Amino acid sequence: MSEANSTSSAPASRGRPKDPAKRHAILEAAKDLFLTHGFTGTSMDAVASEAGVSKLTVYSHFSDKETLFTAAVEARCCSQMPVVMFTLEPGMPVAAMLHKIGEAFLEMLYHEHSLQLMRLISAVGNQDQTMANLFYEAGPMRTRNEMTRFLNRACELGQLQIPDTERASELFFGMLQGGCRHIQIMLGCTEPPGPREIAEHVKEVVRVFTRAYQPG
Repeated sequence: MSEANSTSSAPASRGRPKDPAKRHAILEAAKDLFLTHGFTGTSMDAVASEAGVSKLTVYSHFSDKETLFTAAVEARCCSQMPVVMFTLEPGMPVAAMLHKIGEAFLEMLYHEHSLQLMRLISAVGNQDQTMANLFYEAGPMRTRNEMTRFLNRACELGQLQIPDTERASELFFGMLQGGCRHIQIMLGCTEPPGPREIAEHVKEVVRVFTRAYQPG
């Protein structure tokens, strides 16, 4: 049961315009607290206190803790991989678009906050399944769905020929992450790649991917 359902003193306000600055402060506070205490260990009271707003204000922007966590994850994804990045129009070269998507994905994946969150979820996932599920839906699943939409559009425009775009989306991101190096990074055994290494790796992934799905 969400905290909103069990807190009768925090109804959502109606008819009053939301303050973007307060929304941003709430999301930033929630991000820090979720990273530190996990989903179960973070309360809406704590978020309100950290953001410097009332609990009523938190609930006026986000109806419950699940919605707040999802919004925090989506905000991180959208800041580095906005939906427009997956918009392919006629005349846009698919390889160049794939390169931008690939670089943005790896920069997001290996950002300090992303690594912290994924490590936290890996450590407490069995005890905090809600957090794991919400993260997957707001992060990886959102990105995969946008990529599938992008690949469908590329096929419509005749730039690629893909029998199963959802599977190809999984393949693209799997190639970007790689194998042993990714595991080492997640375990903290080695540092994430820098911009130049990311660009070189993405270039090779895009070359292999587009060659595999080239029309005809």
